[in-house]
Amino acid sequence: MSAETIADFLAEQREEAPEELQGLIIQFEDFWERKLWHQLTDLLIEFFAEPKSESQRLPFFKVFILRFADKINQLKLVDLGLQAATQCKNDKERLAFLTDLTKKVDHENSQDAFVYATVALARVEMLVRDAAGSRRDLDRAEKILDSFDSVETKVHAAFYQTNADYYKANADFASYYRNALLYLACIDLASLSPLERKARAYDLGIAALVSDSIYNFGELLLHPILDALTGDLEWLRNLLLAFNRGDLGAYDTLSGHVSAHRLLQEHEDEIREKIYLAALTESVFRRPPHERAMTFATIAADTKVRPSHIEHLVMRALSLGLVRGTIDQVDQVVNFTWVQPRILDMGQIASMSQRLGEWGENVNKLGNWIEATGQDIWAP
Repeated sequence: MSAETIADFLAEQREEAPEELQGLIIQFEDFWERKLWHQLTDLLIEFFAEPKSESQRLPFFKVFILRFADKINQLKLVDLGLQAATQCKNDKERLAFLTDLTKKVDHENSQDAFVYATVALARVEMLVRDAAGSRRDLDRAEKILDSFDSVETKVHAAFYQTNADYYKANADFASYYRNALLYLACIDLASLSPLERKARAYDLGIAALVSDSIYNFGELLLHPILDALTGDLEWLRNLLLAFNRGDLGAYDTLSGHVSAHRLLQEHEDEIREKIYLAALTESVFRRPPHERAMTFATIAADTKVRPSHIEHLVMRALSLGLVRGTIDQVDQVVNFTWVQPRILDMGQIASMSQRLGEWGENVNKLGNWIEATGQDIWAP
């Protein structure tokens, strides 16, 4: 396409554009003629960000931007392409558009842009129910990401967001949980609307409860996203906190929500096992290290588990790495030597403070005893 044709195209687009955007298009032509690619790119990003430019984004990208696509920052090229893709007629057309865009930036020195485009392509593949294609592209993107020393945060954010959505669609709750938290670590939480924050917090909470491999919710409990669980979803926040402190009473109070929620109800047995395990680890944690030889009867009283099931509960906790220790089956005693670190609430912090105070008193008593007993040895 000749320079005259580009000038004609820009003139046509200027006439079609709202009055407030016409000035930007005039500057496009100026920067184009002067080959000021960086300035032109930034101005195009500004233009595409205007809601009133929606109908012109696709023709601008196909006719104008592709003329100098190899001369500009490839990550910004993908940004412009993704905004243009929103104006495709349907997902099939969008898939073809993004496939071409991905091929265009697949060069050795623009692999960050390639990953960014590949992730966007994987998201559309999910929409057209091509799960195998989506997984293939996400795995390819992840392999390239792992080879980078550094990359713009938005590339990581896009990958983790799409990967989380893939796992959510496939009911892989543990993988969803990890990727969703990584996505939140890459963005400013304020960039999400209140509804988006609430939805993300809800999905994370449900995933944590029903996952078969997540028994410590500390990372989620520390995240400000949990503040979005208010009003009709406050029960979920309270339920997560009950699990963190192994509070069987609070769980029983909130168990009606578990029974009323389809997904939670389907995993109710596994969730109940989780609260029993949480009660066990909390019981071990509350005791000082020299008092962690616990009888089966003591464990049954603390966890509300039938005595005949205590050995299975302890073995389950040992296998999951929640505690360490040995089981004396003859005397029905468990000697715990370690309990998994966890997030503490104010009550648990107060308990630890009390134990530290007791430890300090015992150290002082030991020091006084040594001083009194050994006077004859070190007296001058």
